[in-house]
Amino acid sequence: MRLCRVIGNVVSTVKHPAYSGQILLVVQPIGEDGKDIGSSFVAIDRVQAGPGDRVVVLTEGNGVRQIMQMGDILPIRSLVVGVVDRVDAP
Repeated sequence: MRLCRVIGNVVSTVKHPAYSGQILLVVQPIGEDGKDIGSSFVAIDRVQAGPGDRVVVLTEGNGVRQIMQMGDILPIRSLVVGVVDRVDAP
């Protein structure tokens, strides 16, 4: 799982059928301090997140397939599974 910030929406008219009806977001990995780390990527939104929200993203394909319950051929690797209200770090 990764802590990320939603930086935008993805709109596509032509896509794999598995993405039909799904909300796609561009997310930026961040550290506990809120600073960007790494490159942004696309994730499916399951929690109604929006731009600026801090979110938890599951980035392990098998776990995503189990949550989505769409079989082994699902071409999805990243799934937003929670909106973060606060981060407490020592």
